[in-house]
Amino acid sequence: MQTFSLNTLPVSRWKNGGGETREICRIPSDEPGDDFAWRASIATIERDGDFSSFPGVDRVITLLSGDGVELCGEDWRHRLTLHQPFAFAGEQAITARLCGGVSLDFNIMVDRRRYRAEIAVVNGTAAQTPAADGVAYVLAGHWRSGAHRLAAGDGVWWRSSGVDWTPDDDNAVLLLTTIHAR
Repeated sequence: MQTFSLNTLPVSRWKNGGGETREICRIPSDEPGDDFAWRASIATIERDGDFSSFPGVDRVITLLSGDGVELCGEDWRHRLTLHQPFAFAGEQAITARLCGGVSLDFNIMVDRRRYRAEIAVVNGTAAQTPAADGVAYVLAGHWRSGAHRLAAGDGVWWRSSGVDWTPDDDNAVLLLTTIHAR
C-alpha cells in the first residue's frame, strides 16, 4: 500500500486555468497509445469551464468540499452533492458550473475495456475490499488498515490485494474505491 496526504500531493495547474489536479496515482496501460489503465486524483475547480475529453474512459467524480458543482451534458444536468459519487463517460462533452465558491473533487478514471470502478462511502463500520486494485480516502475521523492509521485528508492506494478497514472513532467516514478487472 502507498500512503498519501492531500497536503503533500504534487499540484498541476490545468491548461485552461480553471483549476488544478493533485494526482494520487496513475497505473500505466499495457496498450500502446493509452495514457493509463486507471487513475485517481483530487481536483480543485476554481471557475466554470469544460471538462477534458477522455474517450474510452469511465469517470466517477465525488464532491469533497464546496457548495457543489452542476455538470451539464448535451441533454442532461446533474448537481454534485457532498460525498455522493457520480459516474459518466469520459468522452461526453461536459461543462462544470460552480454553485458557489471553489470545489474540491475526488476523481477516478478507468479504461472501460479493462476496468470498472466501484465507489462507496463507508460511515463508521468496518469494511473489506476484494483482491483488487483500489484507493481509500478518509473524509472524516480516523481509520486503520493493518499498521496504517489515517486521518481526514489522508489516503492509500494499492494493487491486487484485499484490504480491511476499521473505523477508529465514532465520526469516521471513508471514501472507498475498488477497481475491478473486467
